[in-house]
Amino acid sequence: MKKSLLLLALFPALASTYAAADEGMWMPQQLPAIAAELKAAGLELDPNDLTELTEFPMGAVVSLGGCSASFVSPQGLVATNHHCVYNSIAYNSTPENDLLAKGFLAATMADEVSASPGSRIYVTKAVDNVTANIIDEKTDALSGKARVDAIENNQKALVAECEQDEGHRCSVAAYYGSLEYYLIKQLEIKDVRLVHAPAEGVGKFGGDTDNWMWPRHTGDYSFYRAYVSPEGKSADFHEDNVPYTPDFHLKLAAEPLEEGDFVMALGYPGRTNRHRLPSEVSNTFEWSYPNTVSHYAATLAVIADATQDNKDAQLKYASRVAGLNNYLKNRQGMLDSYGQTDLLERKNAEHTALKAWATSTQANRDAYAADLEAIETLLQQQQAQARADYLLDNARPRLLGTARALYRLAQEQTKPDAERKAGYQQRDLPRFKSYVTGLDRTFAVEVEKALDLHNLTNYLAQPKAQRDADFDQALGLTDGMTKVELVALINSWYDNTGLTDLATRTALLDSAPGQFADSNDPFLQAAVALYPGDRAQEAADEELAGKIQQAYASYMRAKIAFMQSKGQAVYPDANSTLRVTYGNVAGRGHGTHDGTAWTAFTTLRGITQKATGEGEFNAPQAQLDAIAAKNYGPYGVAALNSVPVNFLATLDITGGNSGSAVLNGRGELVGLAFDGTLDSIISDWDFNLDNTRSIQVDSRFMLWQMQMVDGAHHLLEEMGVAQAN
Repeated sequence: MKKSLLLLALFPALASTYAAADEGMWMPQQLPAIAAELKAAGLELDPNDLTELTEFPMGAVVSLGGCSASFVSPQGLVATNHHCVYNSIAYNSTPENDLLAKGFLAATMADEVSASPGSRIYVTKAVDNVTANIIDEKTDALSGKARVDAIENNQKALVAECEQDEGHRCSVAAYYGSLEYYLIKQLEIKDVRLVHAPAEGVGKFGGDTDNWMWPRHTGDYSFYRAYVSPEGKSADFHEDNVPYTPDFHLKLAAEPLEEGDFVMALGYPGRTNRHRLPSEVSNTFEWSYPNTVSHYAATLAVIADATQDNKDAQLKYASRVAGLNNYLKNRQGMLDSYGQTDLLERKNAEHTALKAWATSTQANRDAYAADLEAIETLLQQQQAQARADYLLDNARPRLLGTARALYRLAQEQTKPDAERKAGYQQRDLPRFKSYVTGLDRTFAVEVEKALDLHNLTNYLAQPKAQRDADFDQALGLTDGMTKVELVALINSWYDNTGLTDLATRTALLDSAPGQFADSNDPFLQAAVALYPGDRAQEAADEELAGKIQQAYASYMRAKIAFMQSKGQAVYPDANSTLRVTYGNVAGRGHGTHDGTAWTAFTTLRGITQKATGEGEFNAPQAQLDAIAAKNYGPYGVAALNSVPVNFLATLDITGGNSGSAVLNGRGELVGLAFDGTLDSIISDWDFNLDNTRSIQVDSRFMLWQMQMVDGAHHLLEEMGVAQAN
């Protein structure tokens, strides 16, 4: 792994000045620069060892492509959050065998079941700085769409070369507003199996009521297993496959975790926005998030009504509903926090100071001034386009999206693989196959009809001049349509489409463009009709994106230099790549709503106090009986007179960190991160140490539940856990 990180290259003397607090989602190769802070906080390992992705403990940390996880046994057992495997539990559930409700435990490896289609475990093997390869001299001279195309071609070339090592998935990630690029090589494990998930009354205890709240009593953990071919290679599901043997796996902590202890989370945080411009802050909190909240709430209401008396449909949409509820509460929490802060005012003041610095000398003016002015104008154009397209984007039926993607695939497959658009190359076919296969367990016609009626009604309420004429014509939408006419039109689509049939969808993966053009399927017809306009709009979007990339990179270069002038260094915003964040187990002096102090740990007593026997607080009777018996085994804590369930820490995490391994100072597993508190989620935009708290499921609760309630003794033995009574 190369260590030529911009932060270290430009500011080696200043790299430690920014880490006095627990803020920061640090790239592993940055950790030696903050060694003093890590050691002072309680890290016992050598920070230099944490830079090696193929060594302990980084070699045990994996991505699920949206969640984080880690190996916890020599036989490929993977620990992550219950909500990260929720779709796999739902996929394997039926009305007659509801695994969501009762949980799942494979008695032997032979009883482990396939995760939902497309499930992957990614093991990072290498990270290299490839900025000079992506923005070479020729590319740097380009602008607009030409620049986007050149960057994409350079990325595809690097990825193709990297993926010559069969069984690996490679990608190029952008850092610091596309100022730097890194090539990431990961082993792609495609045979993923569900091993154990507690009952929903454990893994999702408290449901949406407790989501983002404290105190919390949620057993948000589950287990996958990674399988490979007998030769140890990445392979699709096969009965002859064997458990993957990781180079390293995490071990459970030998000593109890206490308040004040050092902890660090290793995972793949999705996105943060701490380097955004003031106009982006304003647009997000004053337009984008309010509209998102309204749309998600309406969507949930439509799904609830459409699935009310249909258990099978409820299971099909369970994962989507859970995700929508989570994002709805997240976005509303951000809006509430934003309304109580001066974030925009501070952003404006910071940006004004940056612009003043950028014009303070002739050298600064030559290097930064023009791009600082350009980026603001370009972002305004992008935001205006997003607002104009908002209702149209929501109005597109789900099967139309499927048809458009499949038709684009057919068009791209007429080209040599290297010339195809990224996302439609040969390497992407498994993703398409997984999608068309998994649709059967996530799609119900009557639910989609109800969603289409709701979204298209909102779209058609706009004046004709504000609608998309090509979209209207392709779908048969007309000005002044009555509800009866719209319902009839929607019914006609589903009565005449074959896309609800798995065999039809699968056949389309290998179909030529002419077969789409000859089809009478209404969604395929619409996809063909919209294709020319789609490509024209894509070209226009890329022209703007190329200009933004160029200006944004210059903006970040200016911001880094400006912060250097003030004695500050910079970690990049999160971008779904491996990061390390550190902090301490800590309660809080005040709560979100009641103003009372928050203790660092919750215990089994809280489960009993909250349990109602139904709905979101339906704790399993077997668990309640075990709590009543007070048989805590080796997992009880005398000071708590119980077993800890969840704990708070000052870890800087965000979406994507779900399932992150939380380690103590010796690198031992003490819990899994799964949430934050409602008034601190705005830290995606504005970190505040006083409020920021992450929520973890304590490993002692996981082990107690597995031993005393679920009888997962063979898994505990596999993880090397002594099972004293």
